[in-house]
Amino acid sequence: MNTGKHARLTRIGTDGQYVIVPMDHGITMGAVKGLKDIESTIDAVTRGGADAVLTQRGIADRVHPNKNDAGYIAHLNGSTTIGPDENDKRTTGTVEDAIRAGADAVSFHINVGSTYEREQIEELAALTSEADRYGLPVLAMAYARGPDIDPAADDYNQAVGHAVRLAEELGSDVVKTGYTGDAESFQHVVESTALPVVIAGGAKGTDEETLNMVRGAMDAGASGISMGRSIFQHDEPEKIARAVAAVVHDDAGAVDALHEAGLAVEA
Repeated sequence: MNTGKHARLTRIGTDGQYVIVPMDHGITMGAVKGLKDIESTIDAVTRGGADAVLTQRGIADRVHPNKNDAGYIAHLNGSTTIGPDENDKRTTGTVEDAIRAGADAVSFHINVGSTYEREQIEELAALTSEADRYGLPVLAMAYARGPDIDPAADDYNQAVGHAVRLAEELGSDVVKTGYTGDAESFQHVVESTALPVVIAGGAKGTDEETLNMVRGAMDAGASGISMGRSIFQHDEPEKIARAVAAVVHDDAGAVDALHEAGLAVEA
């Protein structure tokens, strides 16, 4: 790893662990709750302890004045929920675009097992090659998604493990993927790659469910989280970011993290 890439990784994480809040959902879902006044949301989650925020590059000017010295990741592909197929992610920018937008890293979404896997493999491989020339880290959002993949199957973690390994094989630096439901099954995913693995948020649950998921991932050897709606759509985004950061960075338990952040534990 070159010096520039190592330096930039320290800007989006803390001691090799990551609390990232992606807010690229505006391109996918529109200006949903938490994204209309994205300036206030960015300010809140970074005050709460997020190491980095992530958006499409076009709104970088709304990010930088509000991120409280946190890192910035530019996401470089996307699709919409109102289009014909949300899995068909298309390129939305280049590494040079991201650098001009002040990004410390770039990210790219790939659906392993989908109809679009072939094109997305080629695009991610090209992106990591280009980013490496500039010393810019790549966060691969590598999901196991496709017609032959069943998240309820007993061997689902094998497919997820394949997805994260693919991200490493293509030259990524950090990989984000879905949680497999428990620490025991997710351990296989973490062991499938030498890259730092961070988990997505998945379906929004209670605060305690969210924190228990984070705790389980960390117990399995994960390096943190990259969670969007569970944080930026929370009624108190600063507090939930603080609770998640306590689990990731301070090894707190779920209930203790909620208490420390000033959030109620549901009966």
